[in-house]
Amino acid sequence: MSLPRQIAVIDIGKTNAKVVLIDSRTQHQLATRSTPNTVRRDGIYPHADVEMLWGFIIDSLKAFQAGHGVDGISITTHGATGALIAGDKLAMPVLDYEFDGPETTAAAYGNVRPDFAESLSPRLPNGLNLGAQVYWQSQAFAEDFSRVTAILTYPQYWALRLTGVLASETTSLGCHTDFWAPTHSSFSSMVRRLGWEKLFPDVRPAASVLGAVLPEVAAATGLAADTPVTCGIHDSNASLVPHLGAHKVPFTILSTGTWAIAMTVGGDTSHLDQSRDSLANVDALGSPVPTARFMGGREFDQLVGEISTPSGDDIRRVIEQDIRVQPTFTPGVGPFPHASGLWTKAREDLSAAERTAAASLYLALMTQACLELCGLGREIIIEGPLARNALFAQALAALTGVPVSTSGDATGTSLGASMLFGGGLHHGLAGVAVTPLDVAGFADYAQRWRAAIG
Repeated sequence: MSLPRQIAVIDIGKTNAKVVLIDSRTQHQLATRSTPNTVRRDGIYPHADVEMLWGFIIDSLKAFQAGHGVDGISITTHGATGALIAGDKLAMPVLDYEFDGPETTAAAYGNVRPDFAESLSPRLPNGLNLGAQVYWQSQAFAEDFSRVTAILTYPQYWALRLTGVLASETTSLGCHTDFWAPTHSSFSSMVRRLGWEKLFPDVRPAASVLGAVLPEVAAATGLAADTPVTCGIHDSNASLVPHLGAHKVPFTILSTGTWAIAMTVGGDTSHLDQSRDSLANVDALGSPVPTARFMGGREFDQLVGEISTPSGDDIRRVIEQDIRVQPTFTPGVGPFPHASGLWTKAREDLSAAERTAAASLYLALMTQACLELCGLGREIIIEGPLARNALFAQALAALTGVPVSTSGDATGTSLGASMLFGGGLHHGLAGVAVTPLDVAGFADYAQRWRAAIG
């Protein structure tokens, strides 16, 4: 099969969903459409509005086909989400991973989930372990679960709707689900213990083409009947795809969005701490990647409100007056899951620029803490929205002492997913080198931040 020229990427993040059209030769965006990814509160539990998303996907594909032409479709989504299938329909709604229902069966689940040494997947709150979600669903809705014929991770759910083909895939299975044993490249002992092996379709590479779009999809969008669709990939791992094989290992990719996720390719998994939200992801080639993360994008929005780019004077004032944000404002996740977030100066007394500066420094300090868990690479490449935050990148460069660059394309996730066509191995993208922050007192400021955590 020749490499498709114009690739539509379905990119479903936790906060927003988008469809992006990318030229595979130039790696440039040709068009993009987005919509908020809202959680529905009706029904038996909070769940993804998959029919709204499906309508958005179909409308976007139709518009792109009419305006530009679409030669292939790739898929990437956030993790910790799956679909329970009965035949060719959902057996139950797609559970929102922030819902606390799975906590009601936490004790029983703790008795069946695999050890961290096997899964490299820490026990996380609510439904952040997909295994905990499915276990709760199997107990709370036993009759509905008895009709389940397949368990799909989220990218592969959308692949099913597009192609009619069932598949499993390791980047999503390896995303703190408890379903996968990364060092053995096999399903975990829990899957066997619960008798769920038969519910997982055959594992396919993220870069494999599952098939062409269904006739009804072609009819609704105007796509050619033979338009190919890839198996799909977990979004943080999509950010790794442009860099695999392109840098000396170890190197760190910082994938940002709702989450800030540090992944050190070629790093050592032995320093991971399951009590501090560090784990191993699995890359598109099936290799374990030590990872640590926190909800950086969500915290930044919460802390700042109105974003205002800080001046040099704003930055100096924040450091001189010791205006700090201490972790954490999303309890239960990140490197300090039990800390209680606070400002050292009342937030309402600060200007928008001062809040932006303090929050940017906070994110850099939190990222450095993550790197102490997943390992610091020879270089750091920042992908996603935080690549546009100059102060964050400069502070991170000063804190780590290694070269830092920002992605030349803020849509690293979508671009990486588009590169699944052709096998997913490409030369790395040229980034923009970052000059370390050089402001008097920053090192002492960072030391006070660390000391205050205890």
